[in-house]
Amino acid sequence: MTRQPDEPALPPPEQSRREAARHAGLALQAFGHPNSVARQFDFWDDSYEARRLFSELLGTFFLVLVAVGGGMVNARFGGHAVPFVAQVVAPGLMVAAIILFMGTVSGAHLNPAVSVAFAARGDFPWKRVPAYIAAQFVGAVLATLLLWALIGRQGSAGLTLPGHGISAGVALVWELVLTAGLVSVILGTASGAQQIGPLAAIGVGSYIALAGLWGAPVSGASMNPARSLGPALVLDDWTAWWAYLAGPAAGGLVAVAFAYVLRGRGGGRSGMAAAQGTIGVEWRPGPHPRD
Repeated sequence: MTRQPDEPALPPPEQSRREAARHAGLALQAFGHPNSVARQFDFWDDSYEARRLFSELLGTFFLVLVAVGGGMVNARFGGHAVPFVAQVVAPGLMVAAIILFMGTVSGAHLNPAVSVAFAARGDFPWKRVPAYIAAQFVGAVLATLLLWALIGRQGSAGLTLPGHGISAGVALVWELVLTAGLVSVILGTASGAQQIGPLAAIGVGSYIALAGLWGAPVSGASMNPARSLGPALVLDDWTAWWAYLAGPAAGGLVAVAFAYVLRGRGGGRSGMAAAQGTIGVEWRPGPHPRD
């Protein structure tokens, strides 16, 4: 560093400190906006955890409200008010909307099988999985209770049941296969950081709708233990419940294995951002200081 004529001479230690500070400043500029650097580890700040859990609760509430409500409303009004196609497509559209409007907060898992799969893939901390699953079940239970309060216990009252003549074992395998496809789509779009963008909303929502169109008559095409067991918990009816727990759980792990074969190990930056959301990392609630 060249000393200007009117600049006092600095002893070697002080000059070294000045030089180190200058290089540190240049490094921060290279990272981008200083505030983003300062807040980049806020995901690990527990003060944001309540926001993430509320996001999962709210998202699962809306999902189950649509998934359970379609059949219940149809039963309430004579069995012809809500066409079958609308009943199976509506949850996919709702999931797409949820990913778009709050996927950046919590990752928009909305499904215990997805939370476990993200953790097994290395994109989500295992320590956060129990709270996420609890929030998802609470959302499912609240949605079921609201529907019952508004229109009564109509039809199967929100239960997911095997189709006519279908055994619980067949329903389990059916749910396993459907969930493996669903979670594969989720992990695949997440690997490109699209779980927080429009491509994931389109891909995941479309898969749910398409799987429901051909899979719902067999098993209900739940692919989600919270969606199935939430109403079962409220109604205290555990018919074939194990199929809707074990099937999606196993299907999610199969999808993790598929992802390893297709793309190798997880834990990359894109997958982690998609699974965990970007609250406190790429944005921070409240006004930003002008740097």
